[in-house]
Amino acid sequence: MATVSPPSPPAPTPPPGARPLPPPRRSGPLPPRAGRVIAVSALGLVVLIVAYLLFAGGGGANYQLIFGEAGQLVRGDEVQVGGVPVGSVTGIALTYDYKARITIHVDSSLTPLHQGTVAQVRVPSLATVANRYIALTPGPNSAPALAPGSTLPASATREVVDLDQLFDTLNPKTRVGLQQVIKGFAEQYAGSAQAAGTSIEYTPAALSATDHLFTELISDQPVFTSFLVETAKAVTTIGARSAQLTDLIGNADTTFQAIGSHQAALAQGLRELPVTLRSGTRAFLQVPSTFAALTQLVNASKPTTKPLEKFFPALRSLVLAATTPVHNFSQAFSKPGPNNDLTDWANVLPSLAKALSTSSPSTVTALRESAPITAVFGPYTPDLEGTLRTFGQATAYYDANGHYVRISPTFPDFKLGANNNLTPAANAGQALEGLKTGQLRRCPGAATQPAADGSSPFTDGELLSCDPTEVP
Repeated sequence: MATVSPPSPPAPTPPPGARPLPPPRRSGPLPPRAGRVIAVSALGLVVLIVAYLLFAGGGGANYQLIFGEAGQLVRGDEVQVGGVPVGSVTGIALTYDYKARITIHVDSSLTPLHQGTVAQVRVPSLATVANRYIALTPGPNSAPALAPGSTLPASATREVVDLDQLFDTLNPKTRVGLQQVIKGFAEQYAGSAQAAGTSIEYTPAALSATDHLFTELISDQPVFTSFLVETAKAVTTIGARSAQLTDLIGNADTTFQAIGSHQAALAQGLRELPVTLRSGTRAFLQVPSTFAALTQLVNASKPTTKPLEKFFPALRSLVLAATTPVHNFSQAFSKPGPNNDLTDWANVLPSLAKALSTSSPSTVTALRESAPITAVFGPYTPDLEGTLRTFGQATAYYDANGHYVRISPTFPDFKLGANNNLTPAANAGQALEGLKTGQLRRCPGAATQPAADGSSPFTDGELLSCDPTEVP
């Protein structure tokens, strides 16, 4: 249906001399062509901004990494430092020696990289094959900077460890060893369920104590840092001696195998250990009283130590003087070499006696038959021995029972002087001065009281020319 608009009123006529008014502004929509131009311009601006953000990357630089294998990396995977994205993978190529050349773009916030930078392919977990990324460990800022486009060699890269590689380490020998370890734990804890339950009841308290321990450890940060540094030095020193450490572990394994082969004895020892500990406890309980008695002994001995100050110097001189006689005495019994000491002589006596009893039976018979003849000289043995031993002084000071002098020969060359010393005599008269006369003729054994069995004094059946009545 058509409509008719009312006529517009005529425009007012400006007064003379006034400026003409501007034409009225249109309030309707723009023409279609003008809207399309504005929309295309805005879209182009957005594309330029996105392209700048994607390709300019806020500056930054590209670097190339050499890996033994690509590790299932794809273009667009992130480059991270400490879990923070700092770039992405922009290219993957194969080198002439069949290695992977990975091109990465690193943001300007991290560039330039420095020598010592290490790159490693990582995954969020061993159970996934996606979301792999490159973790950078930047080198120290004091090291020379790497120019953009530089290549990190294979020595500065680390490949990813896949779950399959972890499983490949579980070879048959390793699996058998793990089975033995599990069986060993089962044997160790067999029948110990109640004790294990009791131990679990104390686990919260142990964890609380452990938390308190670590809190105390990190309360003094400088000391804890020094401890970690010194520990790292110790671990580095131990790592430098890997061969000795390997030998130590091997020897320890041999030791534990030897201990394990004596399980019965070890179990018996563990069963006896409580009894031993109780006995030791009782012994230690008696130690204080023992120390108290020892203290009293030491206190009582203190006054006696003063005389020892004089005794030990004198004893030292005695020991020094006795060293040579004791040595000679020792040599008499045990002297290096054959047949030169009393021990060798005593060892020879049995064979000598055997030789004498078997080599000359007639001699043995003659000596046996002559015994009654030579027996008459038995009572005078002290006299004969004295004659041979101290000839010129006294033939015998004592008989078999002692206490008398029978014969005292005197020679005119000496006389008895002061202190019973012999001095040269000028004549025989001087030699007889001081001698006693009228000595009795006592029988052997008459110097003591007669024996009850009549064996003394000995008259040899009235054959001896002695007076048996001359007794004390």
